[in-house]
Amino acid sequence: MPLWQGRSKRYPSGARRRNSRKHRKYERGSQATETIMGEKKLRIKRSLGGNFKSRLLAASFVNVTDRATGQSEKVKIIQILENPADVDFNRRGIITKGAIIETEKGKAVVTSRPGQSGVINAVKVE
Repeated sequence: MPLWQGRSKRYPSGARRRNSRKHRKYERGSQATETIMGEKKLRIKRSLGGNFKSRLLAASFVNVTDRATGQSEKVKIIQILENPADVDFNRRGIITKGAIIETEKGKAVVTSRPGQSGVINAVKVE
């Protein structure tokens, strides 16, 4: 069953809102894209207004930026250390924004949303 992201059935006060219409297709959400480690897999999805979103299903490389030098480079992901977004994501090795990963250059924190932007960007942690 799809996720519905439309208007709430209740007012902020808690009173029930009368239905003036039914659900609309554009209010329907989509399944979350859970990016994992592996050979690169990308899906292009059409979004509202004819735009496109790149959904990254799997990746083995990350763009890491070093804050001290300001340099960025593409490095290999060794493992996913921690994902504070969800304990289950941590166990399953799913990469989301805020996840801490081990790279060839050291630890890094993911700053992009791979399921929305189609790329993994991270900042090196000292």
